[in-house]
Amino acid sequence: MAGKIAELPKGTRITDYISLGVIAEKIPLSKVQEVLAATGRGSIRERDLPAHVMVYYVVALALYMQSAYTEVLRCLFEGLAWLFGPEVTVHVAAKSGIAQARARLGVEPLRRLYEDVVVPIATERTRGSRYRGWRLVSIDGSTLDVADTASNAAAFGYPSGRLGDGSYPQLRLVSLVESGTHVLFGASFGGFRTGETVLARDSLRGLKAGMLCLGDRIFFGYELWREASATGADLLWRGSRQKKQCVLLQVETEESPAVSPVLGVAC
Repeated sequence: MAGKIAELPKGTRITDYISLGVIAEKIPLSKVQEVLAATGRGSIRERDLPAHVMVYYVVALALYMQSAYTEVLRCLFEGLAWLFGPEVTVHVAAKSGIAQARARLGVEPLRRLYEDVVVPIATERTRGSRYRGWRLVSIDGSTLDVADTASNAAAFGYPSGRLGDGSYPQLRLVSLVESGTHVLFGASFGGFRTGETVLARDSLRGLKAGMLCLGDRIFFGYELWREASATGADLLWRGSRQKKQCVLLQVETEESPAVSPVLGVAC
C-alpha cells in the first residue's frame, strides 16, 4: 500500500531550504556564538527565540524581503529541521515576540559578523575578478529606502526634490565591491545627507595590498587619496575634466616600489 505522499509545507520551496543550508555553511554556528559572546548578546536563559536563531533570522529576512516576518521565521524553522533533523524544536513566535527578540539582539552582533564574514571570495579562476595580478575592487555609493518611522526619519532623513520630500527615509551607504563576484564588503552607512566621501573613509579599511581599487570622480581628493594609498592597495580613480583634474594611478613595480604616492598621471 502506498504511503502518504511527502510534501513540503505549504508555500515553501526546496530552494528555500538550500538557501538556509548556504547560510549555515557560510556563517557557521560556532562563528555566530563567538560574535555573540564578544558583544555580550548571547542568550542567558533558554528562550523560544534564542540569540543565535535571531542572527540567522535577520540574515533570512534579507533573502525574503517580500515575505511577512512570521512567514520568514516559519520557513527558517522548517529549514533548520530539514537541515539538522527533527530534534530541532523551536516554535514560531508572535510578532511581539519577534520584535522583543530583535531588540535584545541589537545591531552590534550583526555588524561584527558582517565585518568578519563578508570578505572578497574570488579565486584565480573567477571571471572578471583580476587584472595582471591585481584583485579588482571598486568603491561606490548608493541609497536605500527604510521603513517610514519616526526613528528612521530622525536618524536618516528624507530625500527632497522639486516636489517636496520623498515618501520614505533613506540611508546612504558606501561600499567596496569585488569585481567578478559583486560581493559588497567594508560597507559604511549614514544619513541621507551624509556625503559619500565622508562614509568612504570607513570603507577604506577593507582595502589590502594586492588590490586595485577603481573609484569615480566623486572620491577624487588629496586627503582621501592619501588615506586609501596608506592601506597598501593600488588606486585608479577618475577625475573631472571640468575641474582640470587628472586620473591618478598608483602602482608598485619592481623598478619603482611606490616611493612616490603617484607613479602615473594621465589627464
